[in-house]
Amino acid sequence: MSEPEPVLTAIRFYPVKSMAGCAPGEAAVEPWGLAGDRRWTVVGPDGRIITQRQEPRLALASAELLPGGGVRMSAPGAGPIEVAVPGSADRVGTIVAEVFKNKVEAVPAGAAADAWLSAFLGVEARLAYMDDPARRRPVDPDYSRPGDTVTFADGFPLLVTTTASLEALNSLIAAGDHAAEGPLSMDRFRPNLVVGNTAPRAEDGWRRVRVGEVVFRAVKPCGRCVVTTVDQRTAERGKEPLRTLARHHRVDGSLVFGRNLIPEHTGVVHVGDSVEVLE
Repeated sequence: MSEPEPVLTAIRFYPVKSMAGCAPGEAAVEPWGLAGDRRWTVVGPDGRIITQRQEPRLALASAELLPGGGVRMSAPGAGPIEVAVPGSADRVGTIVAEVFKNKVEAVPAGAAADAWLSAFLGVEARLAYMDDPARRRPVDPDYSRPGDTVTFADGFPLLVTTTASLEALNSLIAAGDHAAEGPLSMDRFRPNLVVGNTAPRAEDGWRRVRVGEVVFRAVKPCGRCVVTTVDQRTAERGKEPLRTLARHHRVDGSLVFGRNLIPEHTGVVHVGDSVEVLE
């Protein structure tokens, strides 16, 4: 009996970086990532973006994409708020947001959104929008081609993970000294594409992959940070998966899970699409 072919089992995008996201049945792939993914971010008074690294409570907030690119944010203890994409007549200056040492020009969302975020987080915060991802932020030139850009994602347009890799990781966690923290759910890793019917860590060796009608360059493994230790349902931090990744899955000194992708062209991906490893 032949092995089942790899298949796309889930699609996820995150309208506001570090907030809970959306799981549609299909999504448009733009040059800089899935349509609507991480076009908004939270910024502190020093210009640095605020993520779950600094404020785990962001995991408890959710962001829904609205027609036209706006967002509806909601969170425990905070009434929902709808924020439209700032129009040219509404813009008052710009924000220079610092994203991993990149200076990125962004558009402020306005006082109402800032007040909502600041009240929820208990720290001064602003909401910012990337108006033109085609030119605002280039991808790391060590792994990209001229003209490749990215939104407020950590470094690359998309992230792919596999269910087999998560199952293998959870087995290792269960055998380790923090077994009570497992099993972990895939939302800890905040992927865009989740693929089933592969071997564990198969994605580590991918170089080019076709998902449905779209071809991606698989440029590097994804180094993981403290965000993966945040329970996305409670915002509590633990030790896993970093403790187990440190013991079992280091690549070039980084603790890795998943692989970063850059689209070769635009198109639409659907849950259930076949996945073909081209290189």
